[in-house]
Amino acid sequence: MPAFFSLTLQPFLKKIVFILGFVLCAAIVFAEQELDSISRQFTIEEVEITANRRNQPVVPVQKLEGVQLQALSTYSVADALRYFSGVQIKDYGGVGGIKTVDVRSMGTHHLGVFYDGIEVGNAQNGTVDLGKFSMENVEEIALYNGQKSEIFQSAKDFGSAGTLYIKTRRPKFEQGKNYHLVATMKAGTFGLANPSILYEHKLSETIHLSVNAEYMFATGRYHFRIHKEFPDGTVAWDTTGIRQNGDVHAIRAEAGLFGYFPDGKWHVKGYFYKSERGIPRAIIRNVWTCSQRQWDRNIFVQGNFTKTLFKNYDLSFSAKYSNDYMRYLNPDTTLMYIDNDFNQQEVYLSLANRYHIFSWWDVALSADYQFNCLKAEMQEIVKPRRHTEMIALATAFNYKWIKAQASVLGTFVQDELTKENHPEARSADDMYRFTPAVFVSYQPLLKEQLYLRAFYKHVFRMPTFNDLYYTDIGNIALRPEKAVQYDGGIEYTKTFQNVNYQLSTVNLHLKADGYFNQIHDKIIAVPKGNSQYRWMMMNLGYVEIRGLDVNVGLDFHFAHDVNLSLAGTYTYQKAQDFTDKTDTLTYGGQISYIPWHSCSAHGTLEWHGLALNYAFIYVGERYHNSANIPANYEQPWYTHDMSISKLWAFKGWKMSTAVEINNLLNQQYNVILNYPMPGINGKFILRFII
Repeated sequence: MPAFFSLTLQPFLKKIVFILGFVLCAAIVFAEQELDSISRQFTIEEVEITANRRNQPVVPVQKLEGVQLQALSTYSVADALRYFSGVQIKDYGGVGGIKTVDVRSMGTHHLGVFYDGIEVGNAQNGTVDLGKFSMENVEEIALYNGQKSEIFQSAKDFGSAGTLYIKTRRPKFEQGKNYHLVATMKAGTFGLANPSILYEHKLSETIHLSVNAEYMFATGRYHFRIHKEFPDGTVAWDTTGIRQNGDVHAIRAEAGLFGYFPDGKWHVKGYFYKSERGIPRAIIRNVWTCSQRQWDRNIFVQGNFTKTLFKNYDLSFSAKYSNDYMRYLNPDTTLMYIDNDFNQQEVYLSLANRYHIFSWWDVALSADYQFNCLKAEMQEIVKPRRHTEMIALATAFNYKWIKAQASVLGTFVQDELTKENHPEARSADDMYRFTPAVFVSYQPLLKEQLYLRAFYKHVFRMPTFNDLYYTDIGNIALRPEKAVQYDGGIEYTKTFQNVNYQLSTVNLHLKADGYFNQIHDKIIAVPKGNSQYRWMMMNLGYVEIRGLDVNVGLDFHFAHDVNLSLAGTYTYQKAQDFTDKTDTLTYGGQISYIPWHSCSAHGTLEWHGLALNYAFIYVGERYHNSANIPANYEQPWYTHDMSISKLWAFKGWKMSTAVEINNLLNQQYNVILNYPMPGINGKFILRFII
């Protein structure tokens, strides 16, 4: 371990080890006191009732998994999230373009992204590029508003306004086989070539191995048309061309060991991602050539150990080390030659404890420690380090018709700087916050799957290293950005059996949530002085968000093994900027890129391995600035996607083929101003399963 790690971490590791050890010892002593009264007699009925009741989430959740997830026309996790309500994707164009997610207009920084249960961090700028995460090894994507409907989790899980959980595949084996192999080849427009392989091996009955790797290459070249008019109707520009500098070369590899033992399990995973990509520029005044490049290299090793130590006590320990490198090059000397290298490192430890007081009442205590450091190959930039300790106390109540969860999270942050080149520099002040949350779900009729729910949650997000310390822009006086969430909703599920001789089963799922969010001390960049080329970060913003999310799902099971699945979402949002009362243009205006109305729909018709899929996405009118004037107006856009796939079964192996056509009507549209998206495009997928 480097010297600066050992010197910096030593005092804080002692502190966090003491905290974690105290938590563990206290929980074990408390559990041991109950051992004499523990009864090991369970009836099957009691176990089933408890499991079913707890599977119904208290927190609003949207999921895509299994066949439904595979049916969508997606290149990355960000593409799949377009089918969730309340989600806005910022897409800068093309297969390799940067993609970030904003949930319920809270801002990208308020979304926690968890990969196999551990958060993906970025202390430098706080955003996670979801375009980097492939769909090839993902078996479930779940989006929670508020937090996951579970108290037995790390303290970090309690710390975001919304949480996205990416769950990769755990090894599965057919009876009598000790291995599983999947080889896939995807090819399509924009020069796409995307081979991948997954191999799983049963080393023993209790230890399984999984290895997954893929390579992706795409030229990113596609035709586009971009049209802009002035408010008086005259044409500002009307450009057609081929998108330049959108190529991507990326390789991803993962390897994991999964272990099982009585009353517990563990896993260890290593992850490697490396890419080189062009950065397409905004199309302005008929100029679209660009030479900016970005190189990324992400490595992490993480693991988890979970065990039921006693009848009423569960323990979970997680750990992670990550090392991320990014290089940005702008060789255009007519603007400013830039060649910057950044390296981030992170160490993360978490201990979670849960105790079952009664069958219907649980308590949990979690403690996390995280260390982040950033180095840049630039003499004028300081090298910040951050220590973060988090402690969460939570309880869950589940009795007959009512379920409730409550938690309070304490967060303690200390920053420090390496001053060899900047002896006068100082770090931001130490910070601590306590943030509560309460969730309630009520089932008025025990025989009906009808639930009424509500929640309140207070969250905050720390300024990033760039916000605080970036040369001439950072501001160490920044306050954390605070947010308050209120939500009320209804959920109904109904199964209709033996409808008629052709239709055996119909599953109906309805869900609607209304919400009100407030964001205080929003961190924004403002011009410094009279120059538009010098900026600084400040706490200036106040935003109010009112919205409605609606989700509908229908599954039909017909005779002759014909299945039809339909799903739709609708979102209404009024997200207003109330920052400056003296600014009549922006005060009360809809914030940038948030549409008032958006919706999606997708359906799958399946019969004996043959599947026909259709998807539709609509994003309504919006503005690219809080000044809602005609010059800032952005037109609605929509896309239609279709695919057909077939699974062929042979003796001992299977093969599937699929053809996808995306943006079927060749819609010309922008998600971000002056960043044109692809028109009609296609993809062919060939997969061998052994």
